[in-house]
Amino acid sequence: MENAKPIRKRGLSHDGARIIRLKGHTDEQEFALAIGLAHEYVDDIRGKKDVIDQAGDAHSVKGGEKKWQIFLYSLSRFENDFINMNGMGELLAECIKSFPESFEEYQKDKIAPKEHLRPYMVMLAKKLQDKVNLKMFLSKAIFNNEECRYLTVKEKGIFHVFSKEDVLNVMIGNLEVFNSKSLSKRSFPEQKVILRYKGKNLGEIEMRNDSLVHYREIRFNMIKPRVMTLLFDKISVTKEYSKIVLVHGNASKRFGSWKK
Repeated sequence: MENAKPIRKRGLSHDGARIIRLKGHTDEQEFALAIGLAHEYVDDIRGKKDVIDQAGDAHSVKGGEKKWQIFLYSLSRFENDFINMNGMGELLAECIKSFPESFEEYQKDKIAPKEHLRPYMVMLAKKLQDKVNLKMFLSKAIFNNEECRYLTVKEKGIFHVFSKEDVLNVMIGNLEVFNSKSLSKRSFPEQKVILRYKGKNLGEIEMRNDSLVHYREIRFNMIKPRVMTLLFDKISVTKEYSKIVLVHGNASKRFGSWKK
């Protein structure tokens, strides 16, 4: 079951907002100010909700230039949260359990766990090649299902607002799913699941076992410029909320309805 997550209100007084503008601020704060939440905005410090707009709808706000870390989860998250997903949560858990519980034991033998991982990554890729499963996985990973209504991305100083359904439909309609291949004699094939658009890797699901801090975790990354190429190719601007907030596709049916 989904654990209750703490919600916080971030105060932005007039003077506070001015200071933030002068010092530089987070993309979430900037978006909140841009849509008129100058005094406070609400976010979820552990979940996907970054800003809740005047209609009560949550936005997952992304910035950055290169990569987005969609999630980095340990075993308990997949066992307790990624349930009722046609076996994908169980496969992700088995990927983690392919590796010994202690980092020290893994350091003694890195070959056997990677060999053990391969069939589970192959099965996961096959699951995600099914469009229904892919949509289910991306909905959970990006939006935590019904938690967020929008993906809002800052690109070159402009915030682009996309509806969850538009994003998911475009992704399942255009992404291809593969396993990684061995690129050298020292590397192992089928260690990752790759999401690809126009022949280029757009996202990767992989194990992270590089340190005591991040051991036996699964990371899902997306490459921002390639995600934006896909979204801009397929979902056109349908409303200009302001000079720095553009609304795409079906998001315009609801977003900004509070603006007179």
